[in-house]
Amino acid sequence: MTKHNLSRRDFLKATGVGVGAAILAPGLLRGLPAVAQTAREGVIRVAWEPVKKLDPAFVSTDSEIAFVNSVYDYLLDPTPTAELTPRLASEVPTSGNGGISSDGLTYTFKLVKAKFHDGSAFTSKDVVYTFNRLRSTEVGSAAASLFENIKDITAKDDNTVVFTLTKTQPDFLYNIADSHAVIVKDGAKDLDKTFIGTGPFKVKSFAPDDRAVFEANTDYWIAGQPKLAGLEHRYFSDQNTAVEALLGGQIDVVLRMPNARFIALQQNPDLQTVNFPTSGHDVLRLRTDSGPGKDPRVIKALRTATNRDEINKFVQLGLGATGRDAPIGPYFKEYFDAASPLPAYDVAAAKKLLADAGYKDGLSFDLHVPNTGGRPDFATAIKDQWAKIGVTVNIILEDESAYYSDTNGWLDVPLGITGWAARPSPQQYLDFSLKTGGKWNETKISDAELDKQIDIAGTSLDKAERVKAYKEIQRILAERGPYVLPYFFPIVGAASKKFTFDKGFQPFTGRTDLRSVTVKK
Repeated sequence: MTKHNLSRRDFLKATGVGVGAAILAPGLLRGLPAVAQTAREGVIRVAWEPVKKLDPAFVSTDSEIAFVNSVYDYLLDPTPTAELTPRLASEVPTSGNGGISSDGLTYTFKLVKAKFHDGSAFTSKDVVYTFNRLRSTEVGSAAASLFENIKDITAKDDNTVVFTLTKTQPDFLYNIADSHAVIVKDGAKDLDKTFIGTGPFKVKSFAPDDRAVFEANTDYWIAGQPKLAGLEHRYFSDQNTAVEALLGGQIDVVLRMPNARFIALQQNPDLQTVNFPTSGHDVLRLRTDSGPGKDPRVIKALRTATNRDEINKFVQLGLGATGRDAPIGPYFKEYFDAASPLPAYDVAAAKKLLADAGYKDGLSFDLHVPNTGGRPDFATAIKDQWAKIGVTVNIILEDESAYYSDTNGWLDVPLGITGWAARPSPQQYLDFSLKTGGKWNETKISDAELDKQIDIAGTSLDKAERVKAYKEIQRILAERGPYVLPYFFPIVGAASKKFTFDKGFQPFTGRTDLRSVTVKK
């Protein structure tokens, strides 16, 4: 079955940023009852880090997102190339198909016919409950800020739901596709323990430190899917151990690994591998509301003492794109400014800035780092570079799922590295982490000029105005931003050739679609 995609360009046109609109027809098989089919066979085993939070409102790691993506369905799915595809929505709303009002304030979703795992019917009431729960201040989801612009959500009938916004928001559909926004049952409770969705797989057993075992939902609403009999998530605290399990045949898919291991796996004749650029990135961030970070000269000194090209080569081994201390990179071609005014790498200038700030004898920091991907290598590179200006860095490696837990206080550490997953729009990065009061404003930055440009970029239906705002944001962050962003990492993955992916192997970390995977005959 072919899904109809809405590209970023078409989406912007459809919401008034450009002219014209694409009319999308739903797939012929979407939402029809399951029919007689070839018996499902095969179980695919995917390596992940251990999970901590499985209530969809609070998932934060790729492994947690992969879990909910298997059990539940989204209204819309983003693709690795920033397109939107329909899932429980029968089509992507556009102005051309009547889904988006002419003033850009009303979004109407038509829904497929589906059932939850307990046999109850999926209706628009479930959508209303899901999004009201996500935006509830009492629930306290990290995704709440994504939906604070919603004025009202109405179940027009069982198969139609209408969102009304308080102000225009050209990226609203990307928020609807956010990883927290799987559709749960109306009134559902205990979502961290009870897993009843409409999704392609049902939870058969779950041991948090070992594995999650799923079985196919044989009454799934897309005829013939899933094609496998089951799915397993095997949990590894170390990515290198997961790669060894792949090579030993105990695992079939690894979606996260050090780049050096990926490069070696590309030569393995028994594996299929893939990599492509993304908007995902790692940031080294210093709190600006306390300690040395309160002095802009200290932040500028640390940024001036950072050689981004060197870090990119060391960590990404040529697979990533060099960053310019802003979350808007080459992936966002329309918005990226390759000439934003970064401070030049200059050890002597960095030393003088530190001395002027009162730290002529240097500084010492504990650097908190998730133990996944290239982040430990990033930390090592920073330790070596900053040592040249008299800054001592003590690296503290932490398990990723524990690092991002609410109890660990990752938002409160003075200096840390944060991995930001790929997103189809730069606006979510900005609203979450760089706007005053953002849910994940880890640097505690509060800059009125930056806030103004973020608001313009997030509300204007004028494409030229949005482009200008995004470039102004990059200028501000390059001149006085609170963190170092040295690279954008690619999505890499390796899978056994025993399995066939109907569109080719297209890993998308937690949102990887395994519904149409089959065992090779």
